[in-house]
Amino acid sequence: MQAPPRWLRGLLLAPGLLALAVTFLLPLVWLGRISVLPRSGDGVTLPGFTLQAYQHVLGDSFYWWVLWKTVWLGLLTACLAVPMAFPIALFLARSTTRWRGVLAALAIAPLLTSTVIRTYGWMVILGRHGMINDMLLWSGMLAMPVRLDNGTLATVIALTEILMPYAIISILSNLGRLDTEIEQAAALLGATPVQVFRRVILPLVLPGLMTAALLVFVLAVSSLVTPQLMGGGRVFVLATEIFNETTLTLNWQVAGALSILLLLLFGGVISVYQRILQRMEERF
Repeated sequence: MQAPPRWLRGLLLAPGLLALAVTFLLPLVWLGRISVLPRSGDGVTLPGFTLQAYQHVLGDSFYWWVLWKTVWLGLLTACLAVPMAFPIALFLARSTTRWRGVLAALAIAPLLTSTVIRTYGWMVILGRHGMINDMLLWSGMLAMPVRLDNGTLATVIALTEILMPYAIISILSNLGRLDTEIEQAAALLGATPVQVFRRVILPLVLPGLMTAALLVFVLAVSSLVTPQLMGGGRVFVLATEIFNETTLTLNWQVAGALSILLLLLFGGVISVYQRILQRMEERF
């Protein structure tokens, strides 16, 4: 089959590239530009060039702590969401029932609900007078309500549940390379179920698990609504700090610098992911 001419391929790519340039590249260039503009003492942006915002961010230990908190929150969410999503995705991929489509729809149905609504739902569940505290008080396990909301624990729980459907979709799309005949062959050769999982299933699905972990990590790191609501002002991540700088202190220079640093963080994580994935493919 003859390949289409270059001009046709370029014409087909033009709408997507134009949308990417308008919605991503232009705002990114604008943020990069505003992050290097001088700022007067009363907050007025002045013409010129300065790295004062970057010096302020990189020289403040608070922002380093926020960066570490952001990375830690993303890693913890990914480490919780992916192992819980994998059995569900594996069950859906192996299911032969006629209800398979319905079960798959139910697994990703939470994506049809707004993140704000789901976060408020977790606020109700984890609140001092929420469902969990009421059940523990009713059973006699607690004498008084405990604080489960407004903190890192509540944020991690909510992010894990909110981002699990993304992990399920990502893992499910990568389970096509998992052939049951290979598992049967390993079992016939004397491999135990644990060995089949460790030596056959895991190496085949590990790239999909890593892709799901990367997706969950990026979404968790860039999440604003859930840390803002579930954290109760006690959880500081880069997204919340960017929001505060643009809406409360109106320091767009610092907000731009934080946005560029967050983008560099994404780039670094994706680069590490690609190197690890390449080494895994060479090994297996």
